[in-house]
Amino acid sequence: MSTMLWTSDAMAKAMRAATQGTLPEGVTGLSIDSRSIAKGEAYFAIKGDVHDGHAFVEAALKAGAALAVVETAQRAKFPADAPLLVVDDVLAGLVELAHASRARLNAKIIAVTGSVGKTSTKEALRRVLSAQGETHASVASFNNHWGVPLSLARCPASTRFAVFEIGMNHAGEITPLVKMVRPHVAIITTIEPVHLEFFSGIEAIADAKAEIFAGLEPGGAVVLNRDNGQFARLHKQAKQAKQAGISRIVSFGADKRAEARLIDLSLHATCSAVHADILDHDITYKIGMPGRHMAMNSLAVLAGASLLGADIARAALSLSQLEAPTGRGLRRTLEVGHGEATLIDESYNANPASMGAALNVLGQAKTGPHGRRIAVLGDMLELGPTGPDLHCGLNEAVTANRIDLVYCCGPLMRNLWDALSTGKRGGYAESSAALEAQAVAAVRAGDVIMVKGSLGSKMKLIVSALEKRFPGKAAHEEAV
Repeated sequence: MSTMLWTSDAMAKAMRAATQGTLPEGVTGLSIDSRSIAKGEAYFAIKGDVHDGHAFVEAALKAGAALAVVETAQRAKFPADAPLLVVDDVLAGLVELAHASRARLNAKIIAVTGSVGKTSTKEALRRVLSAQGETHASVASFNNHWGVPLSLARCPASTRFAVFEIGMNHAGEITPLVKMVRPHVAIITTIEPVHLEFFSGIEAIADAKAEIFAGLEPGGAVVLNRDNGQFARLHKQAKQAKQAGISRIVSFGADKRAEARLIDLSLHATCSAVHADILDHDITYKIGMPGRHMAMNSLAVLAGASLLGADIARAALSLSQLEAPTGRGLRRTLEVGHGEATLIDESYNANPASMGAALNVLGQAKTGPHGRRIAVLGDMLELGPTGPDLHCGLNEAVTANRIDLVYCCGPLMRNLWDALSTGKRGGYAESSAALEAQAVAAVRAGDVIMVKGSLGSKMKLIVSALEKRFPGKAAHEEAV
């Protein structure tokens, strides 16, 4: 039987909601999607960019929702006996419930932001902390103005550790979110040229990420990337924030001055072996995902977990169980004729730093006999006037990682296509849908195919087409 997350009375009090109909004693969860709502959950009728959730209240209740949260202006649309909590604004009500959730928590809380690696770092923290106590973490990439309050409001009162991902693409967006979460530890993975369309430069991005310092609990700690070019700027702002209660600034990286320091790294096709000094603990461990970027972020994960009071040796052991999520490096074996190929699904999102990291992973991948390393790449969005140059610049990583063939789609990727040597040109199209047939036709046994692009580039279409044409299975990890 599911545990009660909130009583109806506590929800109504937190959101200052009026009640309608016969309400249940409580709810087992919270949802903003009527299509996936589970029996006993509360449905929040949030207005999105495309849909107004009030249009799906009836469907949610029919699907087993225990109650729905609706706005006063639309309550007349629903039957008088419908179980409703009525508020002036549904999103604002969710935020108030999130604040009430934080107030009742006795958990150690860690927040993660950064230009790249937020979700994988959050998932690694979830993995290592859940082995040491009840742990709650944001699902998927719920890191924006509705994702953070939803994740916090979903946090059970009994949680020992909580992990939240906090994102932004404009200045000022992190401050209200981190003040809601009030973490004991904050990690900034790295600062890279991402969302440049909305910022004057990389320093402005660093300043926006530094907003995470504003919400730290008194006595809290921050974990910063010492290898990153913006470290000095972030460190200075963190020191200024010390007056607001930050008690410790920990750095991670290969830099000899880092408190969480990489000593040695052995990269393999599907995993990595790391030797590091983490806060004066000499430790060797394996990570179940490939790539130098994963290894570097694991230093921050172990430092962060230790600062929360977790056992560092047990945390390091848990990293061997890491698996890539869908769209973020998940591998599948494709049955191609009488042989196999490997698909690396990186279709969830892309920016110059993550694209470089993904090409590095492809470069490390082991091909079969006569196999090739094939990159299928879509546009990286929100880069502003620098977009064409940043796409063209990917040619360096293509060459350095011995990528055999590159398929490109989108107007920005045309810049990379034009820069490629003739022998590496697989195919070009204006969209992922137009490139799909070329990419699928190219695959043969022994190949490793990596598909990546920004979410708006719709590269998942090509991943789905490959999986449909060559049904296979999730690839097994390789032992170190």
